[in-house]
Formats: sequence, structure tokens, C-alpha cells
Amino acid sequence: MLIQLALLLLCYGVGNVHCVHGNSKELQSLLDFKQGVTTDPNRALSSWNTSVHYCRWSGVICTPTQPWQVSGLNLTGKSLVGEITSSLVNLTLLSQLDLSSNSFSGQLPPLGGLQLLHTIYLNDNSLDGTIPDALTNCSNLVNLDLHNNKLSGVIPPKIGLLSNLDYLDLSRNNLTGVIPPTFPNLTHVSFCKLKSNQLEGSIPDGLWQMSNMGQLSLGNNTLSGEIPQTINMSRLQILGLELNRLGKTLPSNFGNAVPSLIRLILDGNMFEGHIPVSLGNASSLELIDLSGNHFTGQIPAS
Repeated sequence: MLIQLALLLLCYGVGNVHCVHGNSKELQSLLDFKQGVTTDPNRALSSWNTSVHYCRWSGVICTPTQPWQVSGLNLTGKSLVGEITSSLVNLTLLSQLDLSSNSFSGQLPPLGGLQLLHTIYLNDNSLDGTIPDALTNCSNLVNLDLHNNKLSGVIPPKIGLLSNLDYLDLSRNNLTGVIPPTFPNLTHVSFCKLKSNQLEGSIPDGLWQMSNMGQLSLGNNTLSGEIPQTINMSRLQILGLELNRLGKTLPSNFGNAVPSLIRLILDGNMFEGHIPVSLGNASSLELIDLSGNHFTGQIPAS
């Protein structure tokens, strides 16, 4: 009865909106989300009431044609406090979710059923718990940013199923375990930050064949092993592997394999041997930090 009354008010507020039964579910989902917000100091959700159609609520984006369903939710930087309710899973046409730079806590909501999601920005909150395996069901996901939270556990082993992913940032959490062997299946990824976690083990060899990678930041973990002799990363501009346990010699053709490199940060590892002369062929290099290793010999003249 309450939902029916809300719908009458909703339709009255919009005027000529063609209301359908499905809208009641979306309306209730959004109201449930609002209930999960315990503090709203800037009154960002003050428009979230049934006197107007929810497509007019602040931060709510709807499809341009009837029946006007929710396609996006953008409440970044609103100083919201609370938990992200599971009711969002009922927004079946949701394609972008941006709740970044707030103070949400609790676990990540179950978003795996939202097949149209292409952007998830939940970074800079206080979310904890694990990254759900079901998130890898979001096969259209292009942007996933969960950095600067309190997430723990492993990177989902099936992350390689996100074949459309381009932007991935899981840095500054408490993630453990290894970089999954399926990771190199993310062939479209151009930006990847996994730095400042507790990841261990070796870097999968296939990762060095991700030819679209432009930035790879794996620093401040406990990764071990070596950089392989065969690398296919001609678009790589930033490589950060600092403060790990990587070692042995750098590939002699390293500079030829990463000709677009601008920043190379390898400090605080256990690399040894000579600095490759081929680094001089990476003519765009602006910053090199090789400190805190065991390199020997002379600095190449190039």
C-alpha cells in the first residue's frame, strides 16, 4: 500500500510520465539505499522523496526514454556515511555506479547480477571484507576502482573473465595471496594499480605480454621472482615495482621492449647485475629510480 501511494505521488510529480509496475521496485531500491545512509551532512539526498520522480533525484541518472529506469548513480564526494545496501542489485539497467570519496563502510554490495555495469567507482571509502567472486560476472565492466579501502582476502581468481576491463585500481587495501594466473586474460587493460597491498608470489609471465598496458603499478607488496626476458609492452609508460622482493638481472633488451617508458621505479628490490644499456633507447624516460638494489658495473653512458 505504501509503495502504491508513493507511485501515485511519483507520477503526479512528473506529470506525463508513463508509470509501469517495474518502477515501484526501483523506487523502493533507492529508498532502501537512502535508509542505509546514516549521515548526510551536505543534504545530498534531500531531494530523495516521493514528491518528485526519482529520475529527478540528485545523483540519479535514468534512461532517456520510457519507462525511465535508473542507469547511473553518481554521489561522489558527498561525505555520506553508512553502508551500501544490497538493494542496488534491483537496479537491473544500472551501468555506472560512482560512490567514491565518501565514508561508506561494511562489505561490498552484491553487484554480480548487474550485467550492464561498465563502471564501478567505490574508491576512497572504508569498505571492508573481500571482493566477491560474483563481481567477475559483470562481463561488460570497463572501469573498476576500489582503491583506498580496507578490503582483504584475495583478488578473485576468475578476474580474467572481465575481458572488457580497461581500468583497474585495487591499490591501498589489505589484499593478500597471489596475482591470479587468469590476470593476463585482461588483454584490454591499459591502467593497472595493485600497489600497497600484501600480495606475494611471482608476477605471472603472461602479464608481461599485455600489450595495451600503459601503467602498471605493483609496488609496496612482497612480490618475488624476476622480470622475464621476453616482454611485449610497447605502450607501457609507467612501471612501478618498488619495495618488493624482485631480483636477478634485468633483461638486456629491456629498453627496447618498453620504448614508450616515461617513469621506471624499481627501488627497494634485490635486482643485480648490470643496468641494461638498452635503457637509453627508451628516449622518453623522465624518471628512473633504481636505488636500494644490488646493481654492479657502470652507469650506461646512454
